[in-house]
Parts: sequence; C-alpha cells; structure tokens
Amino acid sequence: MIAYVKGTLAFVYENTVVVDVAGVGYLVNAAPATIARMPARGADVQIFTYFQSNDNGQSLHGFLTQEEVRLFTLLISVSGIGPKVASSILGAMSPQQIILAIIAEDAIALSKAPGVGKKTAQRVVLELRDKIKTEGSFEDAPTFSSAQKGKPSPKQDATDALLALGYGRAEAVQAVLEVADDDSAADAIIKLALKKLAKGAF
Repeated sequence: MIAYVKGTLAFVYENTVVVDVAGVGYLVNAAPATIARMPARGADVQIFTYFQSNDNGQSLHGFLTQEEVRLFTLLISVSGIGPKVASSILGAMSPQQIILAIIAEDAIALSKAPGVGKKTAQRVVLELRDKIKTEGSFEDAPTFSSAQKGKPSPKQDATDALLALGYGRAEAVQAVLEVADDDSAADAIIKLALKKLAKGAF
C-alpha cells in the first residue's frame, strides 16, 4: 500500500501528474480541481494516495489531504461509484461539505458535481448516511444533549463528519468540544476542529 508520494512535481496533465521520487516517476490520477491546487511544476509536493488494483491493472489516485483520501475510500464503497465519480465529487466539494450533504440527505448538492446524476447522488446518501450518522451515541456527553429529539445539533453533525473522515471517537469529540461555541454552525466547527487535529493539538 502506497500511502503517499513525496518528491518533485515533474509533469502535469489534465487528469494525472507525475511525481519524481529519487529518479522514479510515479503516475498519479487526480481530479482537475485537485491538480489546480498543487504547486507549480518543478516544485516539491506531497500527495496522499489510494492504491487501486483490479482486473484493469493498478493505479494511484492522489489527493492533497488525508481527509480526502478517507472520504474517497468511503465514496467508492457505494455500489456503482468508481474512482472517476468519487474524484469528481471531491473535486466539486470539500470533504466537510460532502459529509454534511450526506448527513442532511441533500442529494441535490451532491448531484451538482460533474458526471453525478440525481440517482447516483441519492444512492450515495442512501448507502452512506447510516455509516456517518452517530445520533444517540453521545448521551453521556452533556454538551451534545441540547439538540432537539430527532434533530442532531451542529456539534453532533461536526463530530459525525470527523468520524467519517477517519478520526477516532475520543479525539473527534474532544476537538469539537474545544472549538465549538453554542451558536457555531457545523461547517465552521469542522474547519476549526480539522485545523487543531492537523496540528496534533490533542
């Protein structure tokens, strides 16, 4: 399993890049939106990767954050969703926006990604919502108990998003409790929590 490649960005194409690692060129598939966020050709770059092996061969799919890799893995677990569609969704929306759309069962938001139709978006919501939602699992955390029954609070939604992105339950809850105010929106909480988690603040 190749977790990431780190080297010089040697070549940049429409849907792929080549990273030179000690004289070996790694061909990495990436969405145009991801490639647009990479540094200029010739610069040093670190790309987190998902290694895929199937009947058609082997390939690397690249992303700039570990959260994107985790969500990519979650998306391709949906029946009928391949790397191309998953990358399209990630290219159109941030990981936290995708998670919140699934939690809110907002298939319309997901269907705005290029190549993602209404039925595909609905399937993503249907198959992933129960994997992401953890409503009712924090009865022992009083900060989360203020949500109305049947309607998770922004803190709960933010925590669900962090869990879906691969963070442990304890660190996700702690991060949310540290950064969230009573009137904070879920997307704002997620952004602040991710910054803390990325800095190893916990």
